[in-house]
Amino acid sequence: MERLLQHVQRYVELDSEEQELLLACMRYEEVQKKSHLLKQGKICTARYFVTKGLLRQYIIGENGAEQITHFALENWWIADYDSLDRQQPSEFSIQAVEPSELLVLDKSMEEELFRRVPKMERYFRLVLQRSYAASMMRIKYIFTTSGEERYNHFNSLFPEFIQRIPQYMLASYLGFSAEFLSKIRAKKS
Repeated sequence: MERLLQHVQRYVELDSEEQELLLACMRYEEVQKKSHLLKQGKICTARYFVTKGLLRQYIIGENGAEQITHFALENWWIADYDSLDRQQPSEFSIQAVEPSELLVLDKSMEEELFRRVPKMERYFRLVLQRSYAASMMRIKYIFTTSGEERYNHFNSLFPEFIQRIPQYMLASYLGFSAEFLSKIRAKKS
């Protein structure tokens, strides 16, 4: 719970009563590696804050191949926000890459939290603005840089993260094959 409170305090300042209300709306969940929090076609019912571990969000293409669209590690949120907001079936799946510990904000508790702690709406707006900006930069890099440049950029930003992600998942996220990633890494050796 302390990780979440520290993260929130980076964006908005909560007094002790507001912190208690926030924590009362959250629930703790442990998930095993490869467990799904959301499967494509199901409705997203919660936001997940990672306190320990690693999650991925992905789609399955027409050819059956998985395409990773997002990762979440410690202190990151993950959800299918469109499905969560509109309560429509999700186009994405969310799965644990590692055994993970999460704080879960269920949709049913969200409005109550926002009503009782209005600062949390501002917090989530700021978090989602940053997430959106990062997604736009990722799209820019996919369209304007080579695969090798994308890898080098990602590696410079998140060197420890690259060690945690299976090679085929990193390749999927960066938009190329695992074989291409092997060639890039071989050049660096």
